[in-house]
Amino acid sequence: MNHLDALPPWAAITVAALVLAGALFAFIGSLGLLRLKNFYQRVHAPTLGTTLGTFLVLAGSITCFSVLHGRPVFHEILIGVFLTVTTPITLMLLVRAALYRDREEGSDYVPQAPKHE
Repeated sequence: MNHLDALPPWAAITVAALVLAGALFAFIGSLGLLRLKNFYQRVHAPTLGTTLGTFLVLAGSITCFSVLHGRPVFHEILIGVFLTVTTPITLMLLVRAALYRDREEGSDYVPQAPKHE
């Protein structure tokens, strides 16, 4: 017997729906890596899709363990907070590095840096 046997059917269905929806969003975000044309377009799909997917999986996990323990379990929210903080920062750093590289190489599809007087 494992701890999931103690999970009521309504909670099991809710957890399954949340985890499945989270996995679907993460998968759709990952497909963006294959479908979009350049780096600047590709960088958005995984960050948006996996962030929403992770939040849905975390909601399923919080629901599961809150029902099993009989009390609210909120310490997993820290995972969501760290993802919310680190994902946009990583996105900005990657895009700025790519933009700098492309400007130095003289690529045509990125705007040139503004001239400071």
